[in-house]
Amino acid sequence: MKRIYLCLPLLLAFLSFSSFDTRPLMAADPTSSQITAALKQALEQGTNKSVSKLSALNGFFGNAAVKILFPPEAQKAEKTLRKIGFSKLCDNLTLSLNRAAEDAAGKAAPIFVNAIKQMTVKDAAAILTGGQDAATQYFRNTTNQSLTDQFKPVIQTSLSKVGATRLYSSLAAQYNRIPLTFNKIDPELDDYVTQQAINGIFYQIALEEINIRQNLSARTTPLLQQVFSFFSKKS
Repeated sequence: MKRIYLCLPLLLAFLSFSSFDTRPLMAADPTSSQITAALKQALEQGTNKSVSKLSALNGFFGNAAVKILFPPEAQKAEKTLRKIGFSKLCDNLTLSLNRAAEDAAGKAAPIFVNAIKQMTVKDAAAILTGGQDAATQYFRNTTNQSLTDQFKPVIQTSLSKVGATRLYSSLAAQYNRIPLTFNKIDPELDDYVTQQAINGIFYQIALEEINIRQNLSARTTPLLQQVFSFFSKKS
């Protein structure tokens, strides 16, 4: 099957239909392995697009949907610190958390590529006939631990590099010294930022999936138009 570089919309061209159809595309019958190969190409392009977006400068910090904020248990402390004159410290820390996530996101692409290479015909069928987030859930199930293993060292290094570890320790110390403060802040950040960075990656992949399912204008290439036209006539 001629290799054609596709974006995530090819995957979801198939996803829009209720059955895993191995009938002819264009002039010849594609085999299930050919459809799986096309699906893998589409997934690789889609995940690369998501990773590229989030690993860019302000990929996390400039995107309100994935921007990393203070840990939930520290948000009350943040409000208190801002009230007593430490707003700049809080702002710098928030920026640092997101810069660390942007650094780590660049490590995700090879992990997704490996998951795609391991995909079976059965996996492809489940994605093609699955729900709105079938591809995203496939990646959650197959890459979460690998992403954690790869992201955490990068997060640790980046947090130190941009000063987040020092900033958060300083913030925690400032808050913990406030009289009558009973819920002290734990200065550990690595696990929290790692998980938030991974959540952001999956969120972005899910957006790619939802967009092509719901937005006809996202099917912009001649191949996509042909594929959708074929399945529309057969459905």
